[in-house]
Amino acid sequence: MLRGFRRRAVSADRPALPRQDPGEAGHALRSPSRLHAFNRYEIKYLVDARTAGELREEIEGLLDRDRYSGDAGYGVWSVYYDTRRLRFYWEKIEGLKFRRKLRVRHYGDRFAVTPDTPVHVEIKQRVNRVTQKRRVRLPYRDALLLCDGRELVEHEPSERGFLEEVLDLVCRLDLRATAMTGYQRHAYVGRGADVGLRVTFDQRVRGRDRDFHLAADAENRLIVPAGKTIVEVKANERVPYWLTDLTAKRNLQVIRVSKYCQSVEAYGLAPRSIFHIPGHDLDPLYGPRPAPRPDSHPDFDLNHGRASALTAPPEA
Repeated sequence: MLRGFRRRAVSADRPALPRQDPGEAGHALRSPSRLHAFNRYEIKYLVDARTAGELREEIEGLLDRDRYSGDAGYGVWSVYYDTRRLRFYWEKIEGLKFRRKLRVRHYGDRFAVTPDTPVHVEIKQRVNRVTQKRRVRLPYRDALLLCDGRELVEHEPSERGFLEEVLDLVCRLDLRATAMTGYQRHAYVGRGADVGLRVTFDQRVRGRDRDFHLAADAENRLIVPAGKTIVEVKANERVPYWLTDLTAKRNLQVIRVSKYCQSVEAYGLAPRSIFHIPGHDLDPLYGPRPAPRPDSHPDFDLNHGRASALTAPPEA
């Protein structure tokens, strides 16, 4: 499949990228290369700003603040790739037991992004109830060359398999940048018996459907109501009892939400599904449109199969 694509030689003099990884610091399956992998369960809640503040106050004494969070948190910006007919979007909506998506992600100030800025090229996939994420850190220019230019970039030997998988996806499915999301994140990590636990609070969740360069001075739209926060609990094996007690005390309900799907629906690229978070962008006359039948969209493959909507844990 990849035989016809141009390959760039590995350069022995290639400068090392900074070893900063604010998104998952301390929770990667470490390897000598820039290639990281994660396997975990993820649960999401949608809460108002007041509840989010109360939760953060309570867990401050039980978890460590992510070293990159600070008082203001940090920005997370992602460009998602999909087919013309939104195959990855529909796989999520239909709740397929195996589904995946490709994205380029940057942590920090997007306006400071240059061709040399380290970003992550990620394949995030769901296998039954387990979320798996594999990614490699590349200079932004190489990430664009790989995902937009469809060219295999300079790499370390251990990264070759993953990069070829990304290139195969992009070329075989004719993927292109489809939607962008951005938000401000406050993150906490477990200690002691809770090592591997991660809790994040995502606020000011925005998106856009064009001008996909990370540093573009383009307009973003809120895709989740301004007063709402998405709380994610991410655990390798189990969620500690004290955390489930905190959520139960506030009667928080697990939700199934995807920021990518929110962005797609907010910009009218697909009808609003039953999982769409209502709010600012609802048409006051008609409200949200009902989700179409799962087998009605053009990319649906009867041989692939589909599963009913999952209740927990949902996918990021």
